[in-house]
Amino acid sequence: MTQNRRDFVHGMSIVGAAALAGLRPGPAEAEPPLETTTLRLLRTPSICWAAQYVAEDLLHDEGFTHVMYPYYPGGPVSPRLAAGEGDISMNFIAPNLIRLELGDPVVFLAGAHVGCFELVGTDRVRQVRDLRGKTAAVESLGGPEHVFLASIAAYVGLDPQRDIKWSTQPAIESVRLFTEGKVDAFLGFPPQAQELRAKKIGHVVVNSATDRPWSQYFCCLVTASQEFVRKNPVATKRALRAILKSADMCASEPERAARALVAKGYTPRFDYALQVMKELPYGKWREFDPEDTIRFYALRLREAGMIKSSPQKLIAQGTDWRFVNELKKELKG
Repeated sequence: MTQNRRDFVHGMSIVGAAALAGLRPGPAEAEPPLETTTLRLLRTPSICWAAQYVAEDLLHDEGFTHVMYPYYPGGPVSPRLAAGEGDISMNFIAPNLIRLELGDPVVFLAGAHVGCFELVGTDRVRQVRDLRGKTAAVESLGGPEHVFLASIAAYVGLDPQRDIKWSTQPAIESVRLFTEGKVDAFLGFPPQAQELRAKKIGHVVVNSATDRPWSQYFCCLVTASQEFVRKNPVATKRALRAILKSADMCASEPERAARALVAKGYTPRFDYALQVMKELPYGKWREFDPEDTIRFYALRLREAGMIKSSPQKLIAQGTDWRFVNELKKELKG
């Protein structure tokens, strides 16, 4: 990039706002005023949340004057939202369903994108059933990596509690152990899988963006604090609109989205960022049904012995599709 970071971000704000405004001219002006002009969206090392990060300028266009991205190291976002550390955030649905059953006061608003996790194996793991008796590396038990891999294992008939040995440590240590052959499988999110592929380390066993049934459901849903939604319905809709517009940009203009991620400091590698933007189906939020995603993962979690609630109970307890249904009509694209 020939521009410095400040000029580039300023340019993204002007060009991005002008281009994306074409999706629906001036929707915010026709709506009631925001209940709050402050919005907090969580930030994690994974760049698959690009739609949330690239949305910053669009959020300002929606009237938010203070947009903040508090950092958190990982795990389900529900406890963070419940604790008041953030208002809205994308996140992998499954671990948040576990937290919802435990009572976290959160609500799922819309699907964000399909896929992102990849299960990478050594020569000892050619298919998921080969995990029986093997060691898989994840950041933490109950975290997104563990929950997703447990769901995959249960789907093919394995007992994730008995059949798999779990090695828990930070992602960078898991990658090192996998590279050295000390663990048999590693489940990572962008850009970890892209880095392993570039270095020709291991091979992909499951890619949730392309392999069925995982590719038929959302990976990340937009999740919010129930209190924030109750007190700020106008702000909730405007924030969701900015995120979904941003998802459209990630799908239609992956180069611009990747440059924005680099310019805003979310990742140093443009090539990995561009690869993620091109590989992840960001433009599916209109086509896929987020409620189907909750049903699917709730059943997988019950198979894995991680929850007891029925899908319908969780849907009744923690979903609000009013805003996304309105936005599907507005942003036909």
